[in-house]
Amino acid sequence: MSNTEQKKTRKWGDRRDGRWVKAPGLQTVMGYLFPKRTDCEVYLNDTIDATDVLAYLAQKNAAHPEYKTTLFHAAVTGMARMVKERPLMNRFIQGYRMYERDEITISFVVKRRFAEGAEESLMVLKPTDEDTLDSISQRIVGNVKETRKSEHATGGIDELLDKFAALPRLVLIVAIRIIRWLDFWGINPKALTEGDPNYTTILTSNLGSIKCPAVYHHLNNYGTNSVMITIGALRKEEVLMPDGTKQIRDLVDIGATLDERIADGFYFARSLKLMKHIFAHPELLDKPLGENSEFTY
Repeated sequence: MSNTEQKKTRKWGDRRDGRWVKAPGLQTVMGYLFPKRTDCEVYLNDTIDATDVLAYLAQKNAAHPEYKTTLFHAAVTGMARMVKERPLMNRFIQGYRMYERDEITISFVVKRRFAEGAEESLMVLKPTDEDTLDSISQRIVGNVKETRKSEHATGGIDELLDKFAALPRLVLIVAIRIIRWLDFWGINPKALTEGDPNYTTILTSNLGSIKCPAVYHHLNNYGTNSVMITIGALRKEEVLMPDGTKQIRDLVDIGATLDERIADGFYFARSLKLMKHIFAHPELLDKPLGENSEFTY
């Protein structure tokens, strides 16, 4: 059954993009003491051994040379599984209340050309329970190719942003204040939130594609996004293995910024541990997201 099919009937207090959940006392009070998401940022960084997943991808790519499944595709699939099995990662606070989404959404920016001044486009992926690495990879490849066919915005949130940017300054100030008020109460029109990365479960950035290290990226007070993850460039490094031997391994750094009000540090750390487990056992990437990984913490 897909995430969409699992949606529950909305009750009083629910938003269109999330169900109101009763948070523990500490988290409830924190929502009032620290109403701004940017006041509650916590940072996690770690190095993940990507050697096994890269070998797995090499075998997979040999079987379908028409398109390449990349490390970023694997990371996005791993994030989707992590959220599926760690549902508190799919929560957000807005209007002093805690909500949980019915679906997983992962967003990222696509640069139309690898050149300074080239326009960027926003892309949102909605994994379902039936999705695997192959289906997610094919969807990302297809969407990126479609986006790069044009040098300019091709509709959706990009086109809407262009229209807003063309407004006179005073009109834009008033419009943004109204939008933020609607955002607080969860009554923003779908046209303003659909495709907006500020309203997704995870906003991620593949900095490795431009040979940059992972960084910490701030969250935004606007919207509902509570998790930001950056993926750095691959590097080779000598690693001391559990058996005492030393090996040259492929490593990648990740940096995560999270809203500490949605869960505690122990929960965040375990979620990161699941991501590392997925990279060490890449066969899990080809398991439908609706099937549990059976990972024990």
